[in-house]
Amino acid sequence: MTAENRSTLSRLLKWFDTRLGLSYPLLRPVPAYAISPFYWLGALTVVAFIIQGVSGVIMLLYYVPSPGAAFTSTQYIFDRVYYGRFLETVHLYTAYAMIMLAFMHMMRGYFVSVHKKPRELMWIVGMFMGFVTLGFGFTGYLLPWTVVSKSATDVGIGMIDALPPQISSLISFLVVGAGGDATELLRFYDLHVIVLPAVLLVLLTAKMYMLETHGISEPPGSKKDAGQIPIFPDVTIYLLELAAMFGAAMLLVSVIFPLNLPPHYTPELASQWIPQPDWYFLWIYQILKISVFEGLGLPIALGIVTFVFILIFLLPFIDRGSSRSIAQRPIFVTLGLIFIGEIIVLAYWGLKTPGQTIPLEEASLVLGGTAILIGSIVLGAFRFFTGGPKRTSSAKTTTHSLNTFGATAAFVIIVSFGALAIGTSLSSIVQIILNGADLISVTRLIMAMIGLACTIMASLTLLYMLDRRTGRLRTKIAFFERIVRPWT
Repeated sequence: MTAENRSTLSRLLKWFDTRLGLSYPLLRPVPAYAISPFYWLGALTVVAFIIQGVSGVIMLLYYVPSPGAAFTSTQYIFDRVYYGRFLETVHLYTAYAMIMLAFMHMMRGYFVSVHKKPRELMWIVGMFMGFVTLGFGFTGYLLPWTVVSKSATDVGIGMIDALPPQISSLISFLVVGAGGDATELLRFYDLHVIVLPAVLLVLLTAKMYMLETHGISEPPGSKKDAGQIPIFPDVTIYLLELAAMFGAAMLLVSVIFPLNLPPHYTPELASQWIPQPDWYFLWIYQILKISVFEGLGLPIALGIVTFVFILIFLLPFIDRGSSRSIAQRPIFVTLGLIFIGEIIVLAYWGLKTPGQTIPLEEASLVLGGTAILIGSIVLGAFRFFTGGPKRTSSAKTTTHSLNTFGATAAFVIIVSFGALAIGTSLSSIVQIILNGADLISVTRLIMAMIGLACTIMASLTLLYMLDRRTGRLRTKIAFFERIVRPWT
């Protein structure tokens, strides 16, 4: 091995060691600023998982994973087992709490930039854990074999079938099996009880090891020499107190709002039921109900959702700036709040419009209006609390770059109009393919393409104006012009 190869290998091993903590000690003290519930949302998610495990193991003593006995055994737990209804209620509510806490944990990390160096791999592992948590909800929802759970699961399986054949066949085989209700239920049972818990425990171990390596992320702008609190007994007692309060809240809610078991699933009853996924998947389902994505457009909708998830996965390699302060990251903060707002709007909208197709114009107004409203409020708050842009002048040079508020506002508006133009273009193309070309559809497509072209030009103009401080983009454009000039 050459010296250059050894040096490259050494740098690679050092990178993984600094991220994974292969040579670091464990059980380091916790900084004083971390004694706050917001720093332990991930720990509360683990507590919910433990409650899920304990209550689930008790229910396994009575549950039978077959289409003929799943509902009957679940009903037996409700009616005949001591505190059976309470047990089922606790299991479901802690599952909901686990999903909500995982989402809150992710968004808190997003806003305070815990994904930045050297915690990139922690973020990616955490995202995988989030998907496993959603997998718990998806697989566990089917097990009672009620008309509500079976219909909702069929909606999810239908979404998988809309993927490209090579991907959908593999996922369907892993999730559903060879076909048939019995195979499907048994596969979901195995995933929920064996596979997903094992995967989550492995990922949790890896993330906890990296957390011990890097320590708890300090708040933006804080001093790193904050006081340290030992793991035993101080932090341990604090975590036990949090876990006890969370567990008591779950028990109290379960007593006040006990579950009622929906009717048994039968094809006849299901034909009279409007299928809806559970609340944590409603926002995706509402996107699929937009008219432009029906039929041939469904893979495009799933591709857009997948692209959003990929961007979140790769966030550590996209948001690579050195600043972690919320006040200095207006674009990312605005996008994060728009993301939360759109999910809430889509989920509530889906709850109120079961089985209804959403016209593209209505979807564009609601989603675009939500983005513009949230963006305007957030950017106005940035301008108010930061005192507006700071101007600097020099005797020789003048800065012509856009201020932060104006740049972010322009960015939000361009994204909103770009989404409207793309949606209208796709709708027109699908209508022309299905119904043939007519004057209205062709005119609509032309206007949408013109709007998309204007959006692209506005994006390039914004990039150019933002880059005038350094001139790197202008230099690249000039270099490109020198290359193509002899050929034009």
